[in-house]
Amino acid sequence: MRITETFEIGRPPQEVFDYVADPANLAAWQTSKTRVEPESDGAPRQGYRIREWTKPPGTKEFEQLVEFSEFVPPSRLQVHIVEGPQPIDGTWTFAPIATGTRVDFVAEGEVRGPMRFLGPLFTAGLRRQFAQYHQHLKRNLET
Repeated sequence: MRITETFEIGRPPQEVFDYVADPANLAAWQTSKTRVEPESDGAPRQGYRIREWTKPPGTKEFEQLVEFSEFVPPSRLQVHIVEGPQPIDGTWTFAPIATGTRVDFVAEGEVRGPMRFLGPLFTAGLRRQFAQYHQHLKRNLET
């Protein structure tokens, strides 16, 4: 499964990167997160881990451990699902443009368990969920 999305945010790349990489902001833009707890000490960096609980609409809550597998401020952040029901990793690339930042997002991974039988329906639902997350991200940073 692979999902891509490109959008713009009217803020500089460093501000967008810092906001996305800060676990304290996660539930404010990924609104299906019910709880987020850092597993690592100190500031976010490559190898930093967070444990998050997510409850998408119409499903039961699940827990996953996420690691910052690539951390290159202000241009690239990749997260890897270390533990969780679906090993779908995400990569955000931040590029300066005249009006702020162009964000390119890619989610990819192998869908497991019962969700693999839903194939395109599951992918379409994830695509909508990521688009909604990114709308919240844009709104939060621009207001």
